[in-house]
Amino acid sequence: MTKQSLGVCYYPEHWPEERWETDAGMMREAGITFVRIGEFAWSRLEPNPGEYDFGWLERAIDTLHEKGLKVVLGTPTATPPKWLVDRMPDMVALDADGRPRGFGSRRHYCFSHVAYALECDRIVTELATRFGKHPGITAWQTDNEYGCHDTVVSYSTAARDAFRIWLKEKYQTISRLNDAWGNVFWSMEYRDFSEIELPNLTVTEANPAHRLDFRRFSSDQVIRFNRRQVEIIREFSPGRDILHNFMGSVTDFDHYRLSQDLDAASWDSYPLGFLERDGDDEAHKLKYMRVGDPDMQAFHHDLYRACGRGRWWVMEQQPGPVNWAPWNPAPLAGAQRLWAYEAFAAGAEVVSYFRWRQAPFAQEQYHEALLLPDGSPNAAYETCRTVSAELAKFDASVGNARADVALVFDYESDWAWQIQPQGADFSYLKLVLAFYRALRKAGLTIDVVPPTADAVRDRKLIILPGLMCPNRKFIDELANTQAMVLAGPRTGAKTQDFRIPADLPPGGFREVIDFDVWRVESLRPGAQVRLKYREAGLFLERWREFLRPGEDATAIIESEDGHPALLASDKRAYLAGWPNEDLLDETVAYCLAQAGIERLVLPDGIRIRDHGPHRFIFNHLEDEQGISAFIGDGEILLGGETIPGAGVAVVERRGR
Repeated sequence: MTKQSLGVCYYPEHWPEERWETDAGMMREAGITFVRIGEFAWSRLEPNPGEYDFGWLERAIDTLHEKGLKVVLGTPTATPPKWLVDRMPDMVALDADGRPRGFGSRRHYCFSHVAYALECDRIVTELATRFGKHPGITAWQTDNEYGCHDTVVSYSTAARDAFRIWLKEKYQTISRLNDAWGNVFWSMEYRDFSEIELPNLTVTEANPAHRLDFRRFSSDQVIRFNRRQVEIIREFSPGRDILHNFMGSVTDFDHYRLSQDLDAASWDSYPLGFLERDGDDEAHKLKYMRVGDPDMQAFHHDLYRACGRGRWWVMEQQPGPVNWAPWNPAPLAGAQRLWAYEAFAAGAEVVSYFRWRQAPFAQEQYHEALLLPDGSPNAAYETCRTVSAELAKFDASVGNARADVALVFDYESDWAWQIQPQGADFSYLKLVLAFYRALRKAGLTIDVVPPTADAVRDRKLIILPGLMCPNRKFIDELANTQAMVLAGPRTGAKTQDFRIPADLPPGGFREVIDFDVWRVESLRPGAQVRLKYREAGLFLERWREFLRPGEDATAIIESEDGHPALLASDKRAYLAGWPNEDLLDETVAYCLAQAGIERLVLPDGIRIRDHGPHRFIFNHLEDEQGISAFIGDGEILLGGETIPGAGVAVVERRGR
């Protein structure tokens, strides 16, 4: 069991050295334990080629260590200096239109550029040999936010050459590739791997199988790039944890696979920024403008807990208004505290705020921090003090029990439906989030998991919306499980080669529940497929499938035009379209009854997370709400039977 702690991201190179000791003392006074530094400092660490200046970094680490702070040292490879870009200008990525993504901000490199990878090896080796055994170094962070700013996929010459090698290793012969991709269509057949170009700058859409393999390749390049750094750090800094800080709603590479090389996963949580950036419901955004979506952060907490195999951090937590969303409101008083407890309730080891002091220069001037630009405390500084003092009053140590409910999320499925959405508003991530939200509204604690047999074993309810191509072992597990299984639209819709299955969708998934999909349609905004059911107002939107049920499958809900909408066979069910919120709530209620799981009816904006003996209750609205119905005979450790807007209550449950 690991004691939960607070952290902060610090940039000593931004401030006078005489200020560092004051900062370190204030961090301790605020209850901070971990400090991340160094991830953007390459130009200060190596101002000229081969000319290293590590003295300032060593003094900064010493200053923090002497105050009892634990340092997380970042590798600086997300920001190669100008002299390096000038030495090899082809190291930058090219976008889909062939334009260079050049120097002047960050993440200006191509994952496939061999010479740049060697430069990264060099600077990481220098850092790891110099600081790897420093007593102040507790952990490392590789690079920074892989995939941020759409930087995974590159259309450079380096990427093309590496892609050709990747394809040859996968297919061995060009005839196998031609067959897998269906290149007989439109006379797209190749004679040799050297003829294959990248899937951009085509007259109309490129072959979807070509595009999917390119996405797989691009993901593999990120994993390989990260692995090189991990191997160096493990050699020269043994015994320290290695993490990477993932992002919200970034799915361009397989985070599960990359995390296999890490000791723990982490992610950067910006509830208000993500709500403004990613939401498409204006009323919803107004409603939660100052507290954040009730389920967006929670989903990512659960996802990255799975990536880290139970160990995960929030490496960057929003402290106030940010600078990068379309609009950047200030959080409601208490929201920063709620976000911290929301992460701790999901098993986070560390919640680390971004950043220590607001920068008065460059791109992030309007991004608030724990301190104002003049170095005086801001609101989130007081939040740190409050949360740290509260954590000391009760044991909130990290432990991750296996949840009864597993929701399957698959990166490759997301790539597939981006490539061929068939409807302009079909988003795999939003589909999965819709199912997740319905489960959370029913008061459930959920594990988000990859599509593997081990991940879904020993559950009571397994949900898999939109899973492109379940593998054989996974299908066998689902066919034999005693759990209730609910699949959502497009499950089994393609093969690994991006073909419609020869025996029609859902392909091999038919062994779990027997039906055929013989037609699909996408629906423009506002269009609805009305359903016949005891509850009014249920309908499908965005996406609909026409099913032919097998002998043992029964339509629990039908459309008004006579087609199955919710198909069931024993403890197996399939939802044949994108459900509106009420239909999804009814579907979840049906599945919970079949699985023998209690369903709660939570007030609007209230969410619950059960974590060991503790029940955490969160109010994501701005007005106070009563929660006595969810406390029972438990002992209230924080909060009360009424919690304010952005309030938190923690209850110790009897007999747990």
